Formats: sequence, structure tokens, C-alpha cells
Amino acid sequence: MTNIAMAVEKTAEGNDSPETSEEFTRIGEMAREFGVTLRALRFYEDKGLLTPERVGTTRLYSRNDKLRLQQILLGRKIGFSLSDIKEVLDLHDPKADRKKGNVEQLQLVLTKSERQMVRLEKQHRSIEDAISELKKLIADVSDRLDTASALGTAG
Repeated sequence: MTNIAMAVEKTAEGNDSPETSEEFTRIGEMAREFGVTLRALRFYEDKGLLTPERVGTTRLYSRNDKLRLQQILLGRKIGFSLSDIKEVLDLHDPKADRKKGNVEQLQLVLTKSERQMVRLEKQHRSIEDAISELKKLIADVSDRLDTASALGTAG
């Protein structure tokens, strides 16, 4: 199962709300765990995507922050804009009925995902066309070089 599917499933199951005896992660550990830079974490905080607790200048990330970062990174990986990701994340209601999940959030994810799929499929076709043209060009240039090389050694 992909990370985004797991994140959506956890959200739907209600397994994304922090526990009462919550452990916190410092920014450096968070960056290493998710393979991002400190700058990226600060950027996501500036954009309102993450809201770590602050103790002086120390940022402390909760379990919920980790899930949000996972969703942010996966949203970016599939091509969602940060504003799309924020819109989806902001719809999450931790008090929603656990069985029903966050229906409004899931509907928005579905709508945005279907739109993104159409965009990616168009890009995929364009890339396939470009690869095909490039293969023809490579074959043509290789043939010309072989011909030129054969003429050069024959003369």
C-alpha cells in the first residue's frame, strides 16, 4: 500500500489523532526521519501546513504533525500544489465520527486526485511521444554517422 493510501486510511479510521501521552520529535529528528531539510520543515510551518509546539526556540512535532508531514510529502510527490494540500489537511476534523471518517475531506481528496490523474495521464502521453521522437532521432543520427564513417574509411 502506498504511503498516501495508508495516510488516507489512517485518517478515515481516525488513527491520526495524537495520543494523550504523546511523544514529541525535535526538528532534526523529524528531518532525518522523513528525508527533508530543516528549511523545508520551517517552510511548511510558515505556510501553515505544520504547527509544531514551541518551547523557546525548539520546535516539537507531535504524532499528528508526523502524519501531516507524511501527507504533505505524498501530496507533493503526486503533484498536488501546497495550497491543494493545505485545503485538504484543513478539512480534517479529529472529532468526526470514526466510522464515517472525514467525508468532506475524503470527497475533496477524491476530486483533486481525479483531476491530477487527468493531468498526469496527459503528461505521460506527451512524454511517450517525446521518447518516441527521440528514439527516431537517435536512430537517424546513428545511421548517418555509420554511413559517414563507412564512406570515410572506404575513401
